[in-house]
Amino acid sequence: MARERSNNSSSSEAVISIIGPGMTVVGNCESDGTIRVEGTIQGTVKAGKAVVIGKHGLVSGDITTQDAVISGRVQGTVVAASRLEVQATSFIEGEVHTRRLQLEEGAVLNGSVHMGADRVDSVPPGAPRTDTLPSDGRPRP
Repeated sequence: MARERSNNSSSSEAVISIIGPGMTVVGNCESDGTIRVEGTIQGTVKAGKAVVIGKHGLVSGDITTQDAVISGRVQGTVVAASRLEVQATSFIEGEVHTRRLQLEEGAVLNGSVHMGADRVDSVPPGAPRTDTLPSDGRPRP
């Protein structure tokens, strides 16, 4: 006897949107669920649940989500309200705002990291960076 599913799995949180290998999206991507990037996105990425960047994935733009797992490349601000996992194969260039961070050995993160609940909500993605070098090229004291 066949059993019918009583719960609807069409909830927007259960949806996974995939940008496949070899695919390039020029523009913004937004989902209430999860976005998995195996290709390239040139624009902002907003996901209500999670963003997963595969080993060969690239995002040139800001990312805003609850949880993020990054194995590929990101050029922009990453805001993960709950948790950010930066895997050994990843390369991030830009600001990171998160409550919790797991950084694997071998990962490259060039930019500033802001942690804690108050830091996640304080700077929206796309805000001007305040950590740039002065015109003489020397770091600020």
